[in-house]
Amino acid sequence: MTLQSLIPQLINGLADASVVFLIASGLSLIFGVTRIVNFAHGSFFMVGIYLAYSLVTAIGGGALGFWTSTLLAALLVGLLGAVVEMTVLRRIYSAPELFQLLATFALVLIIKDATLWLWGADELFAPRAAGLEGSVSIMGTLFPSYDIVMIVLGPLLLGALWLLFKRTRWGVLVRAATQDREMVGALGVNQGRLFTAVFALGCLLAGLGGALQGPRMPANLALDMDSIGTAFAVVVVGGMGSIPGAFIAALIICELKALCIALGTITVFGIALPVFKFTLVVEFVVMAVVLVFRPFGLLGRPTSTNSAAVAQEPVLRSASNRTRQMAIIAAVVLLALPILERSFPYMMVLGVDVLVAVLFAASLHFIMGPGGMHSFGHAAYFGLSAYVSAVLVKSTGLDMMTALPLGVLGATVGAAVFGWFSVRLSGVYLAMLTLAFGQLVWAIIYQWDAVTGGSNGLIGLRPPEWLRSTTAYYYFSLLLVLAGLWYMRRALFSPFGFAMRAVRDSELRAGAIGIDCKRVQWAAFVLAGAFGGLAGSLFAFAKGSISPEAIHVAKSIDGLVMVLLGGVQTIAGPIVGATVFVWLQDTVARSTDYWRALLGLIILTLVIVFPAGIVGSLQSMVASLKSSRSSRQTNVTNPVPAMEAKA
Repeated sequence: MTLQSLIPQLINGLADASVVFLIASGLSLIFGVTRIVNFAHGSFFMVGIYLAYSLVTAIGGGALGFWTSTLLAALLVGLLGAVVEMTVLRRIYSAPELFQLLATFALVLIIKDATLWLWGADELFAPRAAGLEGSVSIMGTLFPSYDIVMIVLGPLLLGALWLLFKRTRWGVLVRAATQDREMVGALGVNQGRLFTAVFALGCLLAGLGGALQGPRMPANLALDMDSIGTAFAVVVVGGMGSIPGAFIAALIICELKALCIALGTITVFGIALPVFKFTLVVEFVVMAVVLVFRPFGLLGRPTSTNSAAVAQEPVLRSASNRTRQMAIIAAVVLLALPILERSFPYMMVLGVDVLVAVLFAASLHFIMGPGGMHSFGHAAYFGLSAYVSAVLVKSTGLDMMTALPLGVLGATVGAAVFGWFSVRLSGVYLAMLTLAFGQLVWAIIYQWDAVTGGSNGLIGLRPPEWLRSTTAYYYFSLLLVLAGLWYMRRALFSPFGFAMRAVRDSELRAGAIGIDCKRVQWAAFVLAGAFGGLAGSLFAFAKGSISPEAIHVAKSIDGLVMVLLGGVQTIAGPIVGATVFVWLQDTVARSTDYWRALLGLIILTLVIVFPAGIVGSLQSMVASLKSSRSSRQTNVTNPVPAMEAKA
């Protein structure tokens, strides 16, 4: 590698850093004030690039038309953000943070299909910025003029944001809300207006980043999820809520990516290492390293907790007689389900999908609900087990009954390694570290073509002869899933389970009475990873193949949706949530081309109507009815007021 080949990549990295900074600064601003982990932020970036394309096409491609279209696109995205905040997010500020995350995930689905409906599925190439089509010579190398402009814009926008937050009264209020938003409200500041303005500004910055990126890349429907991962990494590395931190992190990550591209393939001890492939995960490696050694990011600070958004953790109790009866009835229905196979041949396939989803969601719930640890990378263990089993079958000729437990062992080892680092953090930082580990596993599997098949995955995974009928495999999966659910439930009511819940409720008190908090959390993490891995291996042999999509962050989000739909603090929550989610996904996908939007609307409705999840809300309704009935019976039995009786 020569200096002549390195400089162009580093300059491209600076241009990329400006765009990434715009996205990440908006995300950091929104989280700092509202405490919402906004999964839909990448969607606003995507809408920005599409709007800029349409406006440039309509207004004209001249210099005035281009920059006018860019600013208009950013303003329209900011306006869209304000509408979203007022109509959706404002209704759920009092809900726990994870349910706010679920609402933003529903927005991702809705915005993606709305974009598909408006602009179609094809990539759209915006025209070059007028007057900036040429190049500039730097040290004998030609660089696009537009990239030079982007490099200059990044620091200018950072300076503008600094002036806004340091030299204006509104900026002072925003910084105060970042530190303690309850105190800001107590001083008489209208929090509703402040939150709307902050969310709109954050979306405007994302839209501006998208509009500016138009001449450098085509508009496509994958930009939402592609950009949100990098934005999360930049925000976490820089420090949640820190705009200068986001700028520094964007520079570090984008320059490291550029360096990997410049290095290409290097030879170490006679072994050729394709360093350029590292670009897929460099941001997550940096995020993992920073979180391990500096949990709050480079310039971040510990965040205050919004007391209004913290849900009261209910006490888990043994199942009542009615609950046991319902469980028995459900088991009988599941055993009798193959009777419907003749009338509905697809029933067994859907049944296995539901069982796999139930086990996956229950394993995630094990650490989220009773454990109090939020994971955004739980699909790592699902995919690890599936791929270990698949590779053993394809490379060594092992049968399924031997490869399946070895796959679960692989997932358990992965959970032990990742969990050892993860449990040393808490809250959103723990969740982000699990996301980083999950994406690392995905990138390795995606690029290790010789072993994992790369993007094509592995096919030809066949169960033994006695399990090849859909009914036999359904019963086999049912047996393992019920055994897994029984074991996890038994663990929750064991001394280990009580210790785990004690650590969740108060780590300080749990440590004071002699509980090794980190060891308990680590053990819970490993157990959840093992059962998540079992679900992955069952899935691989049920489908006969496995691909990198099964380990992507989208799979982890699906697991979160299942748990939150059912209810985090109920044992039956993940079972009901997974069943409803898989059934809705299958039904909606077969009924319309825009199934994501319809599914997102359903999820959004459920979040608003059932803020504690389906099972949790139903339990609250039943408890309320019992309380009111008991109160009426007391009034009938003792109609004399207490004061009169005393007199």
